[in-house]
Amino acid sequence: MRIVGGTARGLKLADLGQGDTAAHLRPTTDRVRESIFNLLINGTHGNPIPGARVLDLFAGTGALGLEALSRGAAHASLVDDGAAAQALMRRNIALMRGANAQILRQNAARLPSNPAPAYGLIFLDPPYGKALGEAALHAAQAGGWIAPGAMIVWEENTQPLIPDFLTRIDQRKYGGTLVTLLRAVGG
Repeated sequence: MRIVGGTARGLKLADLGQGDTAAHLRPTTDRVRESIFNLLINGTHGNPIPGARVLDLFAGTGALGLEALSRGAAHASLVDDGAAAQALMRRNIALMRGANAQILRQNAARLPSNPAPAYGLIFLDPPYGKALGEAALHAAQAGGWIAPGAMIVWEENTQPLIPDFLTRIDQRKYGGTLVTLLRAVGG
């Protein structure tokens, strides 16, 4: 697994190894991550990355948030409560040397109130088929994590149930992964 674009392009991230099956670590492949970022940067909906505050929910390795930093985001908060994920994120942030990233040990489906400014770009890659994406988005909205007009990138294996405070703007299928781009109402 590598950073596929930007200033850290080619950087090899920490090896997942055997991973932790109980933690449901399923990192986004380099190919799918590259497709997502090409869609964000070259899509017709405006590039949300430069200077963005990024929230990576169910971050796992942190690769999506770190990729955004490599491509010009200002800050990334990586959210995951798994011990294996926390260790991988720490190693990957260290490899990025000077990355403006923080790890939040939180259950993404039960986020508390946000003590910081809201986020304009949100990645959501929950364990598939457990309705955790819906729960996380409702918690993020209730807690003030989602900025008006924010772009949300949601990975699932089936069509997600989109909350009414979001509007679908694009959707693409990459193998067994369905990527849905959403915009928060109010922007």
